[in-house]
Amino acid sequence: MKMLTTLFWTLAALAAGYLLIFLLLYLFQSYLIFHPVSDLPYTPEFMGLKYEDVTFESEDGVRLHGWYVPHENSRGTVLFQHGNAGNISGRLETIELLNRIGLNVFIYDYRGYGQSEGAPSETGAYKDAMAAWRYLTEERDIPADEIILMGRSLGGAITGWLANRVTPVAVILESTFISAPDLAADLYPIFPTRMMVKYDFPNKRYIRNIQVPILVAHSTEDDLIPYSHGRRLFELANEPKTFFTMQGDHGNGFLETGSAYIRAIDNFISGVLETKRIKNKQKEQ
Repeated sequence: MKMLTTLFWTLAALAAGYLLIFLLLYLFQSYLIFHPVSDLPYTPEFMGLKYEDVTFESEDGVRLHGWYVPHENSRGTVLFQHGNAGNISGRLETIELLNRIGLNVFIYDYRGYGQSEGAPSETGAYKDAMAAWRYLTEERDIPADEIILMGRSLGGAITGWLANRVTPVAVILESTFISAPDLAADLYPIFPTRMMVKYDFPNKRYIRNIQVPILVAHSTEDDLIPYSHGRRLFELANEPKTFFTMQGDHGNGFLETGSAYIRAIDNFISGVLETKRIKNKQKEQ
C-alpha cells in the first residue's frame, strides 16, 4: 500500500510539473519567439562602412529604424530581415559581407527592436517588411527587379511572406523553418505544441508561391532549427532553385562556413543577374 501511495504522489508530481511547464510555455511563448534588444552599441561605421540612418513608417503608423549601406558600384540591393534576437547592430558581419560582393544593403529593425517603436508581433513584422519594401521602391526609387529579399531564421518566414506579395529579382532564405508549429513540435516533442502555438509563420505555404529564383541555405549542425526544415523548404520551392549546405551552429553558421558561404551567395546572385541581363537583351531584339 505504501508503495502504491508513493507511486501515486510521484505520478501526481510529474503531472503537475508537466502541466506547469505546459502553462508557462503557452503563456510566455511570445518571449520565446521574440528577443528584442534596444541598445545599438555598434553601427556599420565600426566595420569601416558608410551608411545612412533611416526612419520610415509602417502602414499602421509605427515608426521604424534601419540602415542603408550603399556600394559605390552596386549591382543590386539586398533587403535583409534578421532573426528573432538582438537587433540590427548584431548583424554587422552580414552587412559587410554583402556589401563586399557589390551590393547595397538595407537592414531594419522590426517593431520593438532597436530604435523601432511598438511591440513585436507576427502581423506587425509583416507590416514592417512591407514598409521596408515600399521605402526602397517608393522613396529610393529602386526598381523591384534590382532588389534581393534575404531572411535569416525568423527573418526567413517574414521574407517568405513578403515574397508572396511583391516581385523581387531573387529570394534567399537562410537557416529558417517550415512553420512555427512545426518547429515547436520538433523542439518540444513531449507537449501538444501544435495546439498551443499562437504564432504561425507558415513558411511552407509561402515558399510554394514564390515565382523568382530562390536560394535555400541551412547548416547540418544547426542546433536550433533542424536541417530537415531547410531541405523541406527546398523541396517545396519552385524552380529555379538552389540549395547550399552550411556548417556551424544556428547563430554563426554563415561565419563558420566562411569563404564557401560567400561564394555561394555571390554565385547565386551573379547567376540571377546574368539571366536577367540575357532576358532583357532578348526583349530588346
